[in-house]
Amino acid sequence: MIARIWTTHLGLATVGFGLIGAAIYYLMITITLAQIEDLSGHVPFDMRPFGYSPQDATALLDGLGAEGRSYYLTHQIPLDTTYPALLALTLISAMRWLGQTIPTNNLVRVGFILSVGAAVCDYSENLGIVAMILSWPDISTPLVYASSVATVAKSILTTAAVTLVMLMGFFAARHRVRHAS
Repeated sequence: MIARIWTTHLGLATVGFGLIGAAIYYLMITITLAQIEDLSGHVPFDMRPFGYSPQDATALLDGLGAEGRSYYLTHQIPLDTTYPALLALTLISAMRWLGQTIPTNNLVRVGFILSVGAAVCDYSENLGIVAMILSWPDISTPLVYASSVATVAKSILTTAAVTLVMLMGFFAARHRVRHAS
């Protein structure tokens, strides 16, 4: 009985976190990040999975102008402060939920590390972006490189965590099919 309640609540939590996270991601992609790209003529920091150079950062921040930099701070950053935690909660709860039917918890542990690591890197990226905007026009090269590394790490860890959830979903489905026969 308790296991059934736990499974139901974990599934509902996964769906709830996922829906809220997806809504915020949709807002960022269609509104705030699109506006930043329209204002600057450059791809925003958040959408550069392979990182960026000091020249890229300068071009983006210069292209934004004072109004665009303010928009980044007051619109994109607040949304992107909520999103990493929601994504991590979605991924972790999905892995825990799917992991109930898989014989080993090692995948869940790895997934937890990947998901939390992705969120930490996303927050590091956000702090770097805020620091670059607030220090404009005197942004330091090490700050740009640190922010860029955080962006690349976030991209790699997020991709790995999502891939792991899909892999666990495959294993869980296979396990259910075997036990249903």
